[in-house]
Amino acid sequence: MYGDIVILSGAGISAESGIPTFRDSDGLWNNHRIEDVATIEAYERHPEQVHDFYNGLKIDLQKALPNPAHLAITELQNGYRNGTVSVVTQNVDLLHEKAGNRNIYHIHGQIDQAVCMNCGRITDARGEVTTETLCAGCGMAATLKPNIVFFGENLLRMIEVDALLDKCRLLIAVGTSGAVYPANTFARIARYHGADTIEFNLHATVNSYDFDRHVIGRAGETFPRFVKELSAEK
Repeated sequence: MYGDIVILSGAGISAESGIPTFRDSDGLWNNHRIEDVATIEAYERHPEQVHDFYNGLKIDLQKALPNPAHLAITELQNGYRNGTVSVVTQNVDLLHEKAGNRNIYHIHGQIDQAVCMNCGRITDARGEVTTETLCAGCGMAATLKPNIVFFGENLLRMIEVDALLDKCRLLIAVGTSGAVYPANTFARIARYHGADTIEFNLHATVNSYDFDRHVIGRAGETFPRFVKELSAEK
C-alpha cells in the first residue's frame, strides 16, 4: 500500500458533471473569449462585464452535481488508512465539496469567493457581486475581484501543495489536460521525490511520459473501479 496520496483534478472531471471546460478548441469559455473574462487587464478595463460573467457562471455551477469520480474520492478518503488523501484541484467549481471530499486545495481559486484588491480580504461571494458591493474588510466599493486566478496571476496555496508533492507516495491525475503550467509539472515533481504516478483521462495527455500508468476512459467509470481495487489491497 502507498502512504500519502495526492489527487490532482482538472476540467475533465467536472466536464462529466456538465460543466464546460476552461480551454476548448476555439478558445472560448461559456461562449466568452478568455481575454475578456479571465485576465487582470479585462477586470481593470471592464469590471462590470467580468462580474456579470462570473455571476452567471455561479448560477450554472451551483446547479451541477458531483459525478461518480468525485464520490469515489470521498470513498477513498473514508476508507484509506495508510496516509492522507489530499485533493489539489484546478477547478473553480465546488463539486469536490458537494461530494464530501476533504483536504481540498483550490489552486485556481473558488467561484464562491471574492478578494479585495485594496485590503486583500477574501470574502464569501456565493451571491451576486458588482462594482457597488462593499468589501467587508475595508468597506470600499469597486475593489472586489472574483477569487479566480486570472491568466498571469500566481496560483494559490502553492507552498502547501509543494509540501504535499514532496511527501506523497502516489499522485493521481484525474481529468487534467497536461497543458496548463505549473500543474502539468506536479506529476514530475512527485515522481522525483519517489511517488508512483497514475493518470485517468479520456486520452493520453501531452505529459503522459510523467506517469507510470495510464487509464483511458471516462473518469466516472474508471476511477471508482480503481478505488475499489486499491481498497482490496488492504
